[in-house]
Amino acid sequence: THTGEKPFKCNQCPQAFARSWQLQRHTLMHTREKPFKCEQCSQAFTRNSHLQSHNRIHTREKPFKCKHCPKAFAQNTSLRSHIQTHTGEKAFKCKLCPQAFTRNSHL
Repeated sequence: THTGEKPFKCNQCPQAFARSWQLQRHTLMHTREKPFKCEQCSQAFTRNSHLQSHNRIHTREKPFKCKHCPKAFAQNTSLRSHIQTHTGEKAFKCKLCPQAFTRNSHL
């Protein structure tokens, strides 16, 4: 993998991967197979990590804690977005004008 070689090629699209498990995970996208099923509801996922993240809806677990205030979040992406309210960072820049935003959806 240090050479950048990607010998594991998808036979359904141009994607290629350095490791076989990456190709196997990618293939689920084409087959639409969702082997990771939630035991609480009918949701199913292509990745176990997505199921684990989803399970926090049912458990109400919020392991991602803000170090600037008492807020906590179920998703790391929600925490990262929230932290921008403290830092004022505007990571999403418009390609047509000088404006920048805290969220991609605001572009």
